[in-house]
Amino acid sequence: MKRIYTYIMLASVYLLSACTSLDMAPTSSISDANFWKSPEQFSAFMDGMHTQLRSSLYNIFLLGEGRSDMFGGEAYGGESSNGRDAIPKNLISESNPMVSNYAGLYNNINQANLLIYKSLETSVLSEEARNYLLGQAYGLRAFYYFHLLRSWGDVIIYTDPTLSISSTGLEKAVSSAADVMAQIKKDIQSSLDAFGNDYSFKGQKGQWSKAASLMLKAEAFLWSSRQMGGGVSDANEVKSALTDIKTHVPDLGLNEKFEDTFAYTKKGNKEIIFAVRYQTNEAVLFDGSYRQNFLPQNFYVKTYYKTDVAGNYSLIDPTVDNLLGQALFFVQLQNYTDFDPKDTRQRLSLRGMYEKQPDESYKLIGLTPWKFQGTNETGSSERSMVDDYPIYRYADWLLMMAEAKMIAGEDPASEINLVRERAFGNDYNAATMGYPHQAIDVDPERALLQERRFEFMMEAQRWYDLRRFGNKYVFEYTLADKSDPRKLLWPIDKTTLTNNRELNQTPGYEQKTAQ
Repeated sequence: MKRIYTYIMLASVYLLSACTSLDMAPTSSISDANFWKSPEQFSAFMDGMHTQLRSSLYNIFLLGEGRSDMFGGEAYGGESSNGRDAIPKNLISESNPMVSNYAGLYNNINQANLLIYKSLETSVLSEEARNYLLGQAYGLRAFYYFHLLRSWGDVIIYTDPTLSISSTGLEKAVSSAADVMAQIKKDIQSSLDAFGNDYSFKGQKGQWSKAASLMLKAEAFLWSSRQMGGGVSDANEVKSALTDIKTHVPDLGLNEKFEDTFAYTKKGNKEIIFAVRYQTNEAVLFDGSYRQNFLPQNFYVKTYYKTDVAGNYSLIDPTVDNLLGQALFFVQLQNYTDFDPKDTRQRLSLRGMYEKQPDESYKLIGLTPWKFQGTNETGSSERSMVDDYPIYRYADWLLMMAEAKMIAGEDPASEINLVRERAFGNDYNAATMGYPHQAIDVDPERALLQERRFEFMMEAQRWYDLRRFGNKYVFEYTLADKSDPRKLLWPIDKTTLTNNRELNQTPGYEQKTAQ
């Protein structure tokens, strides 16, 4: 392979400054002659790869949740969507794709390609260090390709490092979705082989691990089981991957309280398998897009009421909540009202905004996400949104195992009921709340979809869940266009099409020529 000169994003600054923060600006072009000379440089590059994941998280969220029934509600107060409602209303197009350049994920893929290439050719790494880095890089590359597959279907497969780190410069035709899935499964297996018997975690579970690759394997095989003809055979692979995690990482489990999983003071807790790391004075959730897009302005919320767990109403105090957002996405009210009021996930995932009526009653008029509450620990007038963002956690382990069992014709009750029992706490009654005793449980698929909806709100899963279970659920629950099921994928933006003449527009979004 030709000598490679590439942009080493973030890593060299990390190394030269001896700083522990991952929130850094990219350097200028650095050649092979100046890098890859020590284990510390390889580790620094891997830190940079995780920073790139963090920088991509908002786009990843839009791909996994933006088009779902989570959003598309009515604005309250004086808020406006400023055009963001094109995503939940599924009005995206080539000229208004809302997510461009394949969400920038080919930048991240190229980093993985480069690290794999350099790790395989170097002599400065011990075998143990090399294998762990390869396990991480193959796993992250598969993770990004899995998002591309579910969002665009047929996409470019590129596994060699390149000077151009933009998909628009690849000048390469797409591969079929089947080939992309084959590449994902190949990378997952390469990751697992490289990790070997090393199930350790790094950075309080803020870096990719073997357990993360096994969770990704379960998720990918669930998709191929339902969407690509894999059936029971692939469902059994899911069970095998999840059993591997449970066998070798026995300390994983549900936290006693749902809120503990996301608390700023409890990072890396026993439920977390892999999370994107945030810290005060380092980086904030979605690089600020979380506050801007999902939290309301203090000016409007100060006239509304909230409730506590006992159902008591009180005026929202902006000096305490310090939300300072702009609320460009609006949560649909049924995401709150569909909960059983005894389910603790209701008030911990969403905060109701109530308007006091002339008759002294209270009317629910809006919702704000409340799962990630951030912290006021610095005494600032602005709440710092620095909770870690989970990619994989043990509740997902349980519900993926339940889904695999369901596909295989086995009883999923034990896994579903562990999640429900934690959700209802002291109010849990197995005879009425446990599976299969709720009314919705007569339809097991629908019951599992609802459980995942309640458990994973704002965790970038709902759209993918509906797509995986089948288009009928997408059309039933979301605002997707029933007249053209091809539009469940994302369009390719005009610039990317122009820069790569090998690409064709995603079916359903082709521009119509004038007659």
